[in-house]
Amino acid sequence: MISSIVKHSKAFYRYFKIDIPLFILIIILVAFGLLILYSSSGESIDLVYRQLTRLAIAIGVMIVVSQIPPLYLNRAAPALITIGIFLLILVLLFGSSGGGAQRWLDLGFIKFQPSEMMKIIIPISIASILSERTLPPAAITSLKSITVIIIVVSLIALQPDLGTSLLIGASGIYVLFFSGVNIRLVKSTWLNLGLILAILSGSLYVAWNYLLMPYQQKRIITLFNPESDPLGSGYHIMQSKIA
Repeated sequence: MISSIVKHSKAFYRYFKIDIPLFILIIILVAFGLLILYSSSGESIDLVYRQLTRLAIAIGVMIVVSQIPPLYLNRAAPALITIGIFLLILVLLFGSSGGGAQRWLDLGFIKFQPSEMMKIIIPISIASILSERTLPPAAITSLKSITVIIIVVSLIALQPDLGTSLLIGASGIYVLFFSGVNIRLVKSTWLNLGLILAILSGSLYVAWNYLLMPYQQKRIITLFNPESDPLGSGYHIMQSKIA
């Protein structure tokens, strides 16, 4: 039975270029998300149906995009990241505002949010940078990757859009981490760990006190303590717990 599953998985990958275990994991996460949506929305089945429609479209797009050879994506990465950063700058200069944020480019017939496409462009671009040299990456290659991540994350955070900036930053760091990047600053393991913790603590302190907006701080507090604002930002979390 297992050999049959493996055989069919290989055949599926050969035709559709989609990794079966990854696809199954995505479906599980989507199902879990739909369950939470159904629970926190007062059991609104219409809302779930709308999400399922979008899911069907997304899967179709995924199948189409997965047919693009990785070599083409590697070659296109420099142009993609350049266009993406250019569009993010345009958002800050001429973007359409709404809900206290400036995140969209108004094309007349549609409003376009460039930060959304960066969720795909950043992993592709970082992978492209890392593929230029042998792995694990050298310090200069890692620095180049981190610089690209910081530029994109900063431009999105200025919109302001904390959630998307953190997600995109995490996706870039994820690719960098699994490339085998060396995060050892000194030879001593314990001293190295202490330095990393000190850098992280200092970064969090600066971000919390000087970079985050009050409403962003409130959202983070609500994430860990939804009872602090049960009728506001913590409402949906509280409702999902009740359900």
